[in-house]
Amino acid sequence: MQKQLQTHIEALVGPITKLEMLAAQGATSKVYRFETEQGTFALKSCFKERYRQWLSEEAEVLEKLSNVDKVPAPMFYGFFEFEESSHLITSFEAGVTLTAALEAAVSLDEKKLLVASFGKFLQRLHELSPPPSFETESDWLDRQFQKAQRYIELGQTSGSRELLSELMLTRPEPVAQTMIHGDCTTDNVLVRNGEVVMFIDVAGMTVGDPRYDVALAIGDFHEDSELLEAFYSGYTRFRISDEELRYFEHGVYEFF
Repeated sequence: MQKQLQTHIEALVGPITKLEMLAAQGATSKVYRFETEQGTFALKSCFKERYRQWLSEEAEVLEKLSNVDKVPAPMFYGFFEFEESSHLITSFEAGVTLTAALEAAVSLDEKKLLVASFGKFLQRLHELSPPPSFETESDWLDRQFQKAQRYIELGQTSGSRELLSELMLTRPEPVAQTMIHGDCTTDNVLVRNGEVVMFIDVAGMTVGDPRYDVALAIGDFHEDSELLEAFYSGYTRFRISDEELRYFEHGVYEFF
């Protein structure tokens, strides 16, 4: 660990007594678990410009959530930026991702219970009154289009100008905006004792279109009728159409 970073961390939560790198977190960050006399913490570090921006946004969201009891997410402790890296300190939360839990499940019934729990957990978020710190008067989809345009100009997305133009021309009828996770895949929720209990990677959490969350949530199993029905047994607010699934998962999500 860089001496400068260690100094910042230890000034915040005390001397580090144990440090270990966790399993790879994709291509976006390095994640560590470390201990001090004050407890066990997680350190997420990013080095590329785009991922550093995401980490900054995640830190901002987690800091807002510090005063919101009803959204289960890691506790924010600090965010540091250096010339070539950015670092987020949070509580360390035990559990496995839903992706890992589904892979480890030994029966279809176990998978269905996990997916139903996911649906119920997501519904609680969508039914939460947005805290004042998250309220916005702007339209979420317009904000996504603006981000997508910027990513195209910077060469930071696999989405194309043609796809963006198509999405802007074919946008679905608006629905009431709710609190959303913004990247609600099975990788971004934690499971403990067979239940989905916490959101992680919350950089995109905001007030937005709940259909986007649902599209990403069911993306890995929407063709499995039994798991899909299990999800909707927990998530009962609405069902998205195949057209909405394509628009949000295979359209909007291409840019992010």
